[in-house]
Amino acid sequence: FRFDDPEGKKPGGQEVAFRHIPNGIPGLETRMALLWSEGVMAGRITPQKFVELTATNPARAYGLHPRKGSIAVGGDADLVIWEERAFVLGNARLHHDVDYTPYEGMRLSAWPAMTLARGEVVWDGTAFTGRAGHGRFLPCGAPTLQPRRRG
Repeated sequence: FRFDDPEGKKPGGQEVAFRHIPNGIPGLETRMALLWSEGVMAGRITPQKFVELTATNPARAYGLHPRKGSIAVGGDADLVIWEERAFVLGNARLHHDVDYTPYEGMRLSAWPAMTLARGEVVWDGTAFTGRAGHGRFLPCGAPTLQPRRRG
């Protein structure tokens, strides 16, 4: 969504129907890098907690564990390899089709160097290297994530 696009929030300066206003803020591409940099690299969470939050628990919530969310024989081998280096977030470097990032200018201490999907490199640190048709539909199973008991 682009603010000034004919279908965006402000086409021709006119009021826009609510259905054309995007939900929330852009951040899918930056979410894991922000959590790795500001969580793990900053010493706020462990690498194990990062994996739990970003892979294991979502896989359990959607009934996809242990095929997803773990490194195990028979699993899909979906992995991110992190490179410790200075990285400045900027919209021009991102791949979403949005005209801004709320994290413009934020300095991170790591960025993905490589991403593997089912054991194949799909991001080599500079470009998408996957191929059309590589993705697969996975029907959800029964959730195995148990809610935490408080008290």
